[in-house]
Amino acid sequence: MKSLTTNALPPVFSGPPRTGLEARLAARPDGLPTADHIQVVTTTVPDPAPGQVLVRNLFMSLDPGMLLLMSGGPRLPMPRYEVGQVLYGDAVGEVVASADPSLAEGDLVVHRLGWREYATAGAEAFRRVDADAHPSPSMHLGFGLVAYVGLVEVARLRPGDTVFVSSAAGATGGLAGQIARLMGAARVIGSAGSPEKVAHLTGTLGFDAAFDYHDGPVLDRLRAAAPDGVDVYFDNVGGEQLRAAIEVMNIHGRIAVCGALNRQRAGRPDEGPGDLLAVAAKRLTLRGFTLFDHLDRAPEFGERFRGWLREGSIVYDETVVEGLASAPQALLDLVGGRYTGKTVVRLTPAPAGTSVA
Repeated sequence: MKSLTTNALPPVFSGPPRTGLEARLAARPDGLPTADHIQVVTTTVPDPAPGQVLVRNLFMSLDPGMLLLMSGGPRLPMPRYEVGQVLYGDAVGEVVASADPSLAEGDLVVHRLGWREYATAGAEAFRRVDADAHPSPSMHLGFGLVAYVGLVEVARLRPGDTVFVSSAAGATGGLAGQIARLMGAARVIGSAGSPEKVAHLTGTLGFDAAFDYHDGPVLDRLRAAAPDGVDVYFDNVGGEQLRAAIEVMNIHGRIAVCGALNRQRAGRPDEGPGDLLAVAAKRLTLRGFTLFDHLDRAPEFGERFRGWLREGSIVYDETVVEGLASAPQALLDLVGGRYTGKTVVRLTPAPAGTSVA
């Protein structure tokens, strides 16, 4: 459809009303949530008002940090989910109706209005992306930029470094290990939660060494995998693995704190980094970060990532879950370690005119 001019009348959208599923927080969990804490309901989808856009979501992202937003604890990096309200998260979708000249029907956009099949909001909530940039629209939801920023900007990765990545079979960790190798790391080590994932790290993703953190004390496993110490630790977990990394780090080592999966799985705070004497003695840098502080790196990373994909030098690992109704259990399975790579939900809205439950 043609773009609207600034003085055009709002379009009139005809036809039967659209309906779609959306997921709401039914109750705030005390500790680790269950699938019952998320209610999936059918709702009528409003047409866009002037200045708004209606998007049919194609894929939404599932991320471990969503559990923290449900619990609503202190020091969250973004607004918590509110009881009775629709959850939010990264999604990619197609514009199906537009009442704003900046976006047209058929545009592919990314946004933060996931956990619903249709999203209606002001045009400023959506960012147009290149539909031909990746083989699947879901790849616009990947965590490669997080991995890249953590290594390059936060940990200051240098050629020849030994890099340790926890939760290395996950969405961020798997790319962090591969990017470290592509940027000159001498040795890349990963931890994972099963023998199958360990084999995946070394056999598919190209890690030099990997271990199952269930196979005894992490400190012993890490020392065996990194006999010459660790220069960079990409931390997705916290807890025991962070404490072990501090003990094995070389002088002037750098730690990029990306996630707290140990705390998310337990539903309560973990023991943290422990005795910090080693941090002072080794002059370590331990720095937390969020992607929102480094979005200026996106064009640089996008160009590099597309090149790596074309060359076949990086593996994009993705698990696709079908349907919004499956998303609550899939989120728990993700945090429980069932999946490898990036986990997304394919959203397939019902046809217009479907009755509302």
